[in-house]
Amino acid sequence: MINSKASYLEYLEKDRLRLGIKKHKPLFLNPFEIDLEIWEFQKALRKCEYFYNIDNNSIMWRIKKFFAARNFKRLSCKLGFTIPTNCFGPGLRILHRGTIVINGQCEIGENCTLNACVNIGTQAGYIDKVPKIGNNVYIGPGAKLFGDIYIADGCAIGANAVVNKSFTEPNSVIVGIPAVKKGSLDRDLHIN
Repeated sequence: MINSKASYLEYLEKDRLRLGIKKHKPLFLNPFEIDLEIWEFQKALRKCEYFYNIDNNSIMWRIKKFFAARNFKRLSCKLGFTIPTNCFGPGLRILHRGTIVINGQCEIGENCTLNACVNIGTQAGYIDKVPKIGNNVYIGPGAKLFGDIYIADGCAIGANAVVNKSFTEPNSVIVGIPAVKKGSLDRDLHIN
């Protein structure tokens, strides 16, 4: 969780590296490069986390917090993301625009990769039964994860998988409806 200026900068740098964004590359130089729009969203996400996690009641802080939240909401609507603050560890990588819905109670580790149309949510009828996801997890397009489940480090969840039970073995390949383990990985998923 971002709780200082140093941790804020650390999260930003890890996110930037995971997205493969070059430093100081302005958006207007190539308006069709989608990674830059996603990078703008992720910077807004981390800035909101910074302003909301630090307890400061000064007028200037509250003004900055307001404008950070406003920018974050604008980019969320533009890109189709419903991603609340404080869910993801550093190194988040969103690959595409499109509907991504994450429950605000989820805990997702470092170096998570998300594709379009991913939904990570609660079990029907409960507000606190949400997934906990380890580090270096890849979540394919259209995957749905819900309920009080745990996904181990290094797992890859296939396209359109419906995951409603825990997978505690690291580096598992998870596919299907309902999801089952189909194999194992012998490499780290966080390497680009």
